[in-house]
Amino acid sequence: MFRIRDAAAVELELVRELLREYAQSLNFSLCFQNFEQELAELPGEYAPPSGGLWLAWADGQPIGCVALRRFDDTDAELKRLYVRPIARGRGCGEQLLQHALRAAQLRGYAQIRLDTTPTMQAAIALYRRLGFREIPAYGLNPIPGALYLAKNLSDRENADSSPTCADFS
Repeated sequence: MFRIRDAAAVELELVRELLREYAQSLNFSLCFQNFEQELAELPGEYAPPSGGLWLAWADGQPIGCVALRRFDDTDAELKRLYVRPIARGRGCGEQLLQHALRAAQLRGYAQIRLDTTPTMQAAIALYRRLGFREIPAYGLNPIPGALYLAKNLSDRENADSSPTCADFS
């Protein structure tokens, strides 16, 4: 069983630890996204009310995270979805994503977008299964084959199936 909740100010070092693990797992540098500055300024662009930063917990340990930031007046951007390898395959990534989708919807965004790389096959499969579709490139991602995806937040499935609380099994 795991629990998802807002990352509190006192937990930002735990978020940094998870995000560093995430970055190391990519096999490429995130310097093009000013990643170190992002870590230093947390919660930064992910701060409420326009954004969000969430941790997934199991047995008192952080096992994953996800972030949301304002892209423009109508769109949010999903960032930094990560689940530690030991916790994968149990639905944590999907629940983190569903939590972020619901939060974006509650914040009034019409669409959520993201960019990812072709090496993230499990994440891409999850995004597609939850209704994300390919869109034209909207930002700088120099990684060959980068994918840009978006999901309309008015989709009926969001209103009916997205979790609103924190306990998941």
